[in-house]
Amino acid sequence: MPNRLATATSPYLLQHRDNPVDWWEWSPEAFAEAVRRDVPVLLSVGYAACHWCHVMAHESFEDETTAAYMNAHFVNVKVDREERPDVDAVYMEAVQAMTGHGGWPMTGFLTPAGEPFFCGTYWPRSRRGGMPAFGEVLESVTATWSTRREEVLTAGADVVTRLSRPPGGPTADVTAELLDRAVASLRSSYDGVHGGFGGAPKFPPSMVLEFLLRHAARTGVGLEQVEHTCRAMASGGMYDQLAGGFARYSVDAQWVVPHFEKMLYDNALLLRVYLHLWRATGSPEARRVALETADFLLRDLRTAEGGFASALDADTDGEEGLTYVWTPAQLVDALGDEDGRWAAEQFDVTVTGTFEHGSSVLQRLAEPDDAERYDRVCARLREVRAGRPQPGRDDKVVAAWNGLAIAALAEVAVLLDRPDCLVAAVECADLLRTLHTESGRLLRTSIGGRAGRHAGVLEDYADVAEGLLTLFSVTGDRSRLEDATLLLDAVLEHFPDGQGGFFDTADDAEQLVRRPQDPTDGPAPSGLAAAAGALLTCAAMTGSSRFREAAERALRTVAPLIGRHVRFTGWAAAVGEALLAGPAEVVVLDRPDLLALARLGTAPGAVVVHAGPLAEGRPAGAAYVCRGSVCEEPTTEADRLRAQLQVVLSPAGELPGPDS
Repeated sequence: MPNRLATATSPYLLQHRDNPVDWWEWSPEAFAEAVRRDVPVLLSVGYAACHWCHVMAHESFEDETTAAYMNAHFVNVKVDREERPDVDAVYMEAVQAMTGHGGWPMTGFLTPAGEPFFCGTYWPRSRRGGMPAFGEVLESVTATWSTRREEVLTAGADVVTRLSRPPGGPTADVTAELLDRAVASLRSSYDGVHGGFGGAPKFPPSMVLEFLLRHAARTGVGLEQVEHTCRAMASGGMYDQLAGGFARYSVDAQWVVPHFEKMLYDNALLLRVYLHLWRATGSPEARRVALETADFLLRDLRTAEGGFASALDADTDGEEGLTYVWTPAQLVDALGDEDGRWAAEQFDVTVTGTFEHGSSVLQRLAEPDDAERYDRVCARLREVRAGRPQPGRDDKVVAAWNGLAIAALAEVAVLLDRPDCLVAAVECADLLRTLHTESGRLLRTSIGGRAGRHAGVLEDYADVAEGLLTLFSVTGDRSRLEDATLLLDAVLEHFPDGQGGFFDTADDAEQLVRRPQDPTDGPAPSGLAAAAGALLTCAAMTGSSRFREAAERALRTVAPLIGRHVRFTGWAAAVGEALLAGPAEVVVLDRPDLLALARLGTAPGAVVVHAGPLAEGRPAGAAYVCRGSVCEEPTTEADRLRAQLQVVLSPAGELPGPDS
């Protein structure tokens, strides 16, 4: 019989609706029930595409004996971290404080007041690798609650006190010296052999790569790290060589074996990185990957309502990677003996294998020696793969991640002549306007055309504003600029911390045991950095000194972290480069050739428009470039505009264009 989660809107919660566990959604009623029963709350947080969340569910939450014990001794609350990033942030910080690491599934034991007193991540059904069995953890917590209640309550209150630090701290100006020092510091963790930063597991450093692209445009330093890392990621198994799109991360340091879930935010961010790399270098490989990733978004993640789904699952029929991996024999079966053996060489598929059970993830370690044959083989392998069981899709539309997708698709539409991408970006923006917006405020999620009930958080406002501003730049539709401005007005009204930064939740959001605030990037830009970027862009588009000053204040609060930990503040550093560059404000009126040229400029954070406030009162037929309230002489000449905007020539000596 289904439990309370049967009426949830989250696909992750719906995955647990048939568990014998008596799950509650996060709600005041759940905590009231814990008070009534005088038992702790067991909080379980995960997301639909999480492999180890599935494992723990199969081992423990589907087990009748374990579920019976949980039901008897706890009020069990299940949370989708993508729906409630605020809840996830608060209790993940507790997990990290208690264990020194974090991740999902996240498991917390809370007092009925919501105070965490014992936390962890995955616990197995039986003792394994030094980890206690989940049942042992449950029994130990129950015994402690029953016999040492005062210690538990004191510990929970102490955790909240330690986590509830007041906002504010050291501030600094974002200077060229600071950003130069940040780039220098990246060398210590850069993998000069395989690209990327640090060791295994290795995540795509999207925000840092964008920072390095902008830094290289200013200084000429850092571009080689972007080129190396992007080449390595796109040639390895983390990139889908048949159908485009990136997996969440590589379990090894060589980008060979992925953790197979594909997330919207990763692919939107990486699409923009590869597009900007192509713009800076004319790289055919970067162009190909950008186009293939855009195709992946449109084909595999677009929903019937015009939004973009959150993720494709890591598992297929409970087995990780089942859809994607191949053996030499499977290639021969699919392609015939000659093409099968050739494909095995091309994709580095061996008898030993790179994954489990002698299977391999496809790689593209060298350009194919026969491009026509390669395309024909890929088409046949896609056809065969489509006949395999497919991973599940989390159809939840998350406002922030859809904002990232709008920005990426709008840019690829004009830079690589893909009108279908612009149609998709416009339809997505329309969905966010009609379904996710109420009186200028955002709702976090929707699914199947039905809005969720959870309020948007800072990253939602900032990333949607970023997407709308990019869409305005591309289309000239002033309503997109107006919608973005309303969202940023709400940011300044409801999210400030009083010290120049921002909280991650609004002042009228549900009150948790502490109000979350994290200025560092996760898998996507931090809300603070994203807000600073959108505010700076909107200020350049509208002349709003209020928005610019707010962006500068926010960047000052995170500047000390940029100097020490740029790997985790990459987007703030990228916005800092835009601030140093002005950013350039470029208006092009009735000159499509100059407009196309302006969009190829690599000046950090440059704003390129052909309508709106910046265009008012300017004669048509020319391009206008301004920086820091100082304008250069209007130009009608391509060479002069190219010099003003740092438009980079490709290795062939020609401007990159749609057919490059």
